[in-house]
Amino acid sequence: MPELVHLDIANGVGTITLDSQENRNALSAQLMDELLAHLRTCETNAEVRVIVITHAGKVFCAGADLKAATSGTGMNSGAQMVAMLRLIASLPKPVIVHARGAVRAGGLGIVGAADIALTVDEQTFAFTEARLGVTPAIISLTTLPRMDQRLASRWYLTGETFTGRDAEAAGLISRAVPADQLDAVLQETIDGLLMASPQGLAKTKELLSRDLVARIDEQGAAMVTLSEGLFASPEAQEGIMAFREKRKPTWQQ
Repeated sequence: MPELVHLDIANGVGTITLDSQENRNALSAQLMDELLAHLRTCETNAEVRVIVITHAGKVFCAGADLKAATSGTGMNSGAQMVAMLRLIASLPKPVIVHARGAVRAGGLGIVGAADIALTVDEQTFAFTEARLGVTPAIISLTTLPRMDQRLASRWYLTGETFTGRDAEAAGLISRAVPADQLDAVLQETIDGLLMASPQGLAKTKELLSRDLVARIDEQGAAMVTLSEGLFASPEAQEGIMAFREKRKPTWQQ
């Protein structure tokens, strides 16, 4: 099968690019497998001192693979997603999210797990789970600790879209800038990180991520159980099918 995630290593930076554009970079089992593999390569490669997760196409990540969720097998990739988020949070090298396009649902889990998240001020974000009959269970592990709790309640419950500026104000991302400035800000951030020693980065990241990794370890299994049970429920299947068929679910009619 064609590769869905690419890795390029140059000048101390491992750039991981999500490239499943036909599926809006949704978190399919294959995409997560490849992302995990590239993260582990970056972890063990001494040439890599900074990791950047970016994307091809207009969407950074659309969240869960809803095609798989309606295939008759339900959604059973929760443990894989928890492993992916934990690895991003626990790597001894800083991870930067570089997102030029929309971020939805599970994609926000990656944003929350990263050390630094850089985005465009006008791009949109949304926690869409409740509208489909599920909940942001697994991604709550990495997003709730980052966010203003009042805004988390509003965005989790309504599923409404919000901008990069809103996400920055809420503490969910590090910096939102005009699109024509994003690459320069990324390079500025990388240059600053490369001024630090590998040991200094590793130990500082360990200090910063300690509570986040502990949260994933303590609650990850319960969130997987909750998520997979909801995805398999009749109400969620109706919500997902309605979304795919571009119609209102039964509870909105």
